Amino acid sequence: MSVESSAIEWRRHLHQYPEFGTEEFKTAEFVANKLEEFGLEVHRNIGGTGVLGILKNGDSTRSIGLRADMDALRIQEQNTFCHASKHEGAMHACGHDGHTAMLLGAACELAQSKSFDGTVYFIFQPDEERGTGAKAMIDDGLFTRWNMDSIYAMHNLPGIPAGKFVTRPSSIMASESSFEIVVKATGGHAALPHMGTDPIVVGAQIVTALQTIVSRNLSAINETAVISVTNFETNGTVNVIPSQVTISGDTRSFTDEALHKIEAAIERIVAGQCMAAGVDYQYTFNNSFLSTINSPEETEYAIKAAQQVVGIENVDGACEPFTISEDFSFMLREVKGCYILVGNGTGECGGTALHNPLYDFNDEILGHGIQYWKALVEGQLNA
Repeated sequence: MSVESSAIEWRRHLHQYPEFGTEEFKTAEFVANKLEEFGLEVHRNIGGTGVLGILKNGDSTRSIGLRADMDALRIQEQNTFCHASKHEGAMHACGHDGHTAMLLGAACELAQSKSFDGTVYFIFQPDEERGTGAKAMIDDGLFTRWNMDSIYAMHNLPGIPAGKFVTRPSSIMASESSFEIVVKATGGHAALPHMGTDPIVVGAQIVTALQTIVSRNLSAINETAVISVTNFETNGTVNVIPSQVTISGDTRSFTDEALHKIEAAIERIVAGQCMAAGVDYQYTFNNSFLSTINSPEETEYAIKAAQQVVGIENVDGACEPFTISEDFSFMLREVKGCYILVGNGTGECGGTALHNPLYDFNDEILGHGIQYWKALVEGQLNA
């Protein structure tokens, strides 16, 4: 059986048995067992359920890290094919089953061919979706216990034709941060608003004022950002002015500078509006993902490897950045590297959006991913 055919079997097996972040026990065991079958040195339980496979060949001290994510989402699958999820309320709706299968396929092929000179680290990461897995592996010594010159990751993307790759140097994906603003007032009777303070009016002014941050505090040329208020809650009722309003939302940006400006600007606006109205506030800002920043030299390696697999015309090495986020961003702050996207297909075959209950990874692209990883390793370690 070919490696690609085996990868299809692995992928569909993983799809049937999805596991949530930090709970990828059977997935990690499956991955570790396969790597050992291929003859790799295997380290388990890195950052929780993370797995590392090490493959060495030749005398070179050069090294490269390749990362795939393993976790699933809390979504009830609506597909009815034979390999649909057997776990209630859990589904591989982002294609991490495919990413894992592609990296396993690459490990298998490289273990057989030994077509490189140096060391390849195959990183299988837990809990990407919540943004904790990369940091957990880093904190557990991923880059201090093992030396990696560079690191790479790949993700499928519905809507891009199968057989096409896209990437770019610099920021390819945005940071993601959440915020919560609690406006604390006295409230009162709806018929006697002058006898108390009203947090709804203050909250409404804050929501409106937040939209000036992007338009008036950030550069329209090189500080693209999004600030979205996604929830507005009160403890009032029909004839009661509430004593508290809670406003929460989400922000995206492509540079650390813009991220810090947004965090400070939100509090400045909240403090000003609350001071003017004579009410108190509580503000929290939590950064879940940093912006994903590709280094130029490693992006060139990635582009050349993809071109070798699918042709120059099927690789966009200067794509527009995406406002979605990825916790591989934390690994790229430790080691230079590149994040690339591979087309999952369009229409019914691969075009269903990520995080959708009808999504499925397109098995037709498994070969593209395996050969990309192989070409990348050979291109960088044999250069």
